[in-house]
Amino acid sequence: MKIAYIATSSIPSSTANSIQVMKVCQALTQLGHEAHLLIPGRGDLNWEELDRQYGLTNRFPITRIPSIKAFKRFDFIFKALDLVKSLDADAVYTRMLWVAMIAQLRRVPVLLELHDVPAGRLGRPLFLRYLKSNSKTLTVLITKALGKVIEQRFEISIPDKTVVIAPDGVDDARYQGLPEPKEARKKLGLKESITAVYTGGFYKGRGLELLVELAKAFPQVQFLWVGGKPEAVSGWKTIIDNLNIENIQLTGFIPNEKLALYQAAGEILLMPFGKSVSGSSGGNTADVCSPLKMFEYMAAGRAILTSDLPVLREVLNENNALFYAIEDFEDLKAKFSNLLGDAALRNQLANQARIDIGHYTWQERMQKIVKRFTEDL
Repeated sequence: MKIAYIATSSIPSSTANSIQVMKVCQALTQLGHEAHLLIPGRGDLNWEELDRQYGLTNRFPITRIPSIKAFKRFDFIFKALDLVKSLDADAVYTRMLWVAMIAQLRRVPVLLELHDVPAGRLGRPLFLRYLKSNSKTLTVLITKALGKVIEQRFEISIPDKTVVIAPDGVDDARYQGLPEPKEARKKLGLKESITAVYTGGFYKGRGLELLVELAKAFPQVQFLWVGGKPEAVSGWKTIIDNLNIENIQLTGFIPNEKLALYQAAGEILLMPFGKSVSGSSGGNTADVCSPLKMFEYMAAGRAILTSDLPVLREVLNENNALFYAIEDFEDLKAKFSNLLGDAALRNQLANQARIDIGHYTWQERMQKIVKRFTEDL
């Protein structure tokens, strides 16, 4: 298939949105499809930089389309859909409801991937109109929970035949042959000490306040925080320095290409999500999220310690992760202590996670989506 992916992602950037878009396009290419990414902007992109930023091994066409900010991307949408016609694409892939609707009006087959409930005053009526279209359409939901929330909030029933549940994934090839934690630390020039790693954004609801307390409670453990925007990293560094905490190391942003080695440097990988979780675009995704880091952690083959956010149990379970009561520091501390003192438990959880990740690669994900989309073509 020839698939035009229309996205408003800023590329290159460190956001999960842009990483996910690039991994989807790469996976489609690896499966033998022709993926063409259309994004706002001007000028050429440096593929060597993109390869490092996103850990890519396969390239695909990217076209940047000039857009005027005052038009709120509608000029971009129409220009992109005009280009879809000239590309003779078989379908449009997008995470934008407006793109999907206008594509439907033009009788272009469309795959709409949703990561949250369509927002705003027009969210419900636009989504209802989208669902009623007779054109070829598939709605991709990242979690079962998201579908239930949409149905409850909009007081609708989404036909099963129009939907596929497809959690996010991982580029598993980059996680093959990772060194043991001690060797990974040596390669990265880190201090030799048992290590707990957090990777990802430093947004609200990510539980970093709990990790500060955890570091204070376990001074013998090295805590490695990987990621964060410069201003967030600077703010947390000031807090950590003022508390005289010496066992937290902040790396700042690390290109996706190198992320696996940093995750491999830990005996324990941390996901301390709170009851309300902000993303790069704001909002609260705690009830419906499918975090990229979860799949990366599983692929890294390390013990995962996570808050018991219900939606995470669509992928994680008692055999591949250790859960603690959400926002309960005493339970977090107890479970962390359990993992520290029980290497057999760490290995058991890590090995099962490594087995289970086989169901969640980007290629498996996109193959499932395309197969579902083409079933009745």
